[in-house]
Amino acid sequence: MAKFYSLFSSSSGNAAYLGNEKAGILFDIGVSCRRLCAALRERDISPEAVQAICITHTHSDHIAGLRVFLKQHPVPLCGTAETLQELAEQLCIDVPLIPMEQTQIISDNWEITPFLTPHDTAGSCGYRVHTADDRTCAICTDLGEVTEAVRNGVQGCDLVLLESNYEESMLKNGSYPAFLKARIRGKKGHLSNTDSAAFARELVETGTTRLILGHLSQHNNTPDCAEQAALSGLSGMQRNRDYILQVAAPTGLEKAVIF
Repeated sequence: MAKFYSLFSSSSGNAAYLGNEKAGILFDIGVSCRRLCAALRERDISPEAVQAICITHTHSDHIAGLRVFLKQHPVPLCGTAETLQELAEQLCIDVPLIPMEQTQIISDNWEITPFLTPHDTAGSCGYRVHTADDRTCAICTDLGEVTEAVRNGVQGCDLVLLESNYEESMLKNGSYPAFLKARIRGKKGHLSNTDSAAFARELVETGTTRLILGHLSQHNNTPDCAEQAALSGLSGMQRNRDYILQVAAPTGLEKAVIF
C-alpha cells in the first residue's frame, strides 16, 4: 500500500515523502534538517527510513536542509545532471549521485522517471513514481506553464502533488515589485490557480483520483482561493466520488494520502 506524505509545501519550504515507516524516498528538503526530521518523526517515520533523496531543482526552498541531512544520513542523491553538478559544487557533498535523465530503479522498489519543468533554474524537473504495488504518483510543482513534457510526465497518475502557487488578483495588487511579479507569472515561473485548475481537470479526466494542491504562495494566495479555483475547474465532477482534493498547508498534510 503506497503512502504519500506532504511534509512541507509553500514558497518557504518544500519536502515530501513516499513510502512507509520502514522505507521510502524523500523529494526535496527545503527546510532545516531539524525541522524535516521532526516532521518525519511526528508521522512515526525514522529519518533512517529514507533510502534516497530526489531533488527537483536547486532553489533554496527545495534544498535548504539537504547538506546537513546528508551529513547525518548519507543516502544516494538523485537529480538531473545539471542539478547534481550544482549541488556538488555548492554543498561539497560526498554521497552517491544518481543522474536522472531517464527512468531509474531506486533501492529495488521505486521506478522513478523525471520530466523537465519550465522553471528559471537549470535542470528543473518533476518526478513520476511507479511503486512496487503498481500505483503511480507525481511531484509537479515550480512550473510556469503546463508543457507537453509535463503533461506526458503526469497524466494517468493515481495521485498528483500539483502546484497552485498564486491567485492572479492577489499577485497583481500585492506588494511585490514589478520584476518579481513578472517572474512569478512568466513561463518559467509558477503556476496560477486558474492554470492549475485547468490542468487538474485534465488529470482527473485521464485517471487521477487524488489531487494535492501545493506550493501555495503565502503572500499571493490562500488555501480557500486555490481550493475554490480547483473546484470550479472540476465542475461537473463530484468531489469524493470522481476525485479526492486536498490543499497542503505550509507544514504539509497531517496524515498520509493512501493511493
